[in-house]
Amino acid sequence: LLALILFSPIILAVAAAVKYTSEGPVLFRQERIGQWGETFTFLKFRSMQVKQAENPHKAYIEKLIKENQSANGTAGDEAPVFKLTDDPRVTPVGRFIRKTSLDELPQLINVLRGEMSLVGPRPPVLYEFEIYDVWHRMRMLTVKPGITGLWQVYGRSSTNFDEMVRLDLKYVTEWSLWQDVKIILRTPWAVIAGKGAY
Repeated sequence: LLALILFSPIILAVAAAVKYTSEGPVLFRQERIGQWGETFTFLKFRSMQVKQAENPHKAYIEKLIKENQSANGTAGDEAPVFKLTDDPRVTPVGRFIRKTSLDELPQLINVLRGEMSLVGPRPPVLYEFEIYDVWHRMRMLTVKPGITGLWQVYGRSSTNFDEMVRLDLKYVTEWSLWQDVKIILRTPWAVIAGKGAY
């Protein structure tokens, strides 16, 4: 609640920029998988055009997770990143708010609702969760998803899928209040440095 009050001028500015530079709602709502596999409505500032016939991210994620050899990388090859880095649906304003993580500020409302935590694993979309291996799903069982986490601080979109899962599992198994504090303190620098953002 305090963060929503402190960030309210930025929230209003971003909302106005989204509203007046592209057609569609200010907020993007999407069903995500939370703790114990329960679904909730995930909030972000809209960063994409509304009218798009195809979802390249869905096809990209399905290919990345299903093709284990490609996802894990082969000898001498660099493993592909988890996030789609050249999505044609993203608007100019959307590209900026994604790079600076300003699009994630509405998730503070999810935290107030008890659906998310400030720190935790990234909440997957439904079509992504459906093709997880069993060990991938373990990351969502015992803790709430978070706005920031080990993956967001140490890798962001430059991290491949299996490494993202390993970081989330490391967070779950080694959880402590001090670790949460360290992740929160490192998050602004990760955003400013733009490490792995797109």
